[in-house]
Amino acid sequence: MMLLNYIRHKNLVVENNMDFYTSNGIHVYFKDPVKNNDVDIEECIAKAESVLANHLLDEVEMVIIGHFEEFDDRSLTAFYDGGTLYLTPEHESQEDAFNDIVHEVAHSLEEPYGALIYQDSKIEKEFLDKRVNLHKILWELGFKTPEAVFLETEYNEEFDMFLYEDVGYDRLSIVTQGIFISPYAATSLREYFATGFSEYYVDPSHGYLKTTCPQLYKKILLLQDKEALDKTY
Repeated sequence: MMLLNYIRHKNLVVENNMDFYTSNGIHVYFKDPVKNNDVDIEECIAKAESVLANHLLDEVEMVIIGHFEEFDDRSLTAFYDGGTLYLTPEHESQEDAFNDIVHEVAHSLEEPYGALIYQDSKIEKEFLDKRVNLHKILWELGFKTPEAVFLETEYNEEFDMFLYEDVGYDRLSIVTQGIFISPYAATSLREYFATGFSEYYVDPSHGYLKTTCPQLYKKILLLQDKEALDKTY
């Protein structure tokens, strides 16, 4: 009977986009209906809760599925702001929705654990070394952009558009192989962290992350240890 009730509840959520609370008490609200019937938001969030340690979800109070201006302004499919994780209702696949959830959870951790993540500058140095390498590769391919632009760690919309429109993500995905986890990881230090964080959970072996971004991998490992975090914070 319990299984039957669960299946009925699940079908109602999927069909009617009902609000619900997760096992961790996160409120999930459907501002707009999910457009792709193959994307099950409840299942994606349940998977995220199953792979993420409970303390890593402490900052997320709510998930809202809906269309927001930010998605159009920066070509985003998700963002995090003040305890709320916002998701587009137009994800192309289940995997994309899950990746976005974990990616934005990473951003939620930057406020409570920002000092641990960034203060010693280890991942910043790793990130900038990769940016310098990327600049050399793109320069040789004919993209004559000053190196100084590649040495900025904060998000720069002009630089983002340069990568997205001028270089193009198809080309960028080729030239960044073995340097960045993905083309998007090259856009800023914060995205470098969040992309690595989501990769940690997408690939349980952590092989590519360990090899490609060793300092970032070590930081993510530190975040898994609740006892160590409790002593520090």
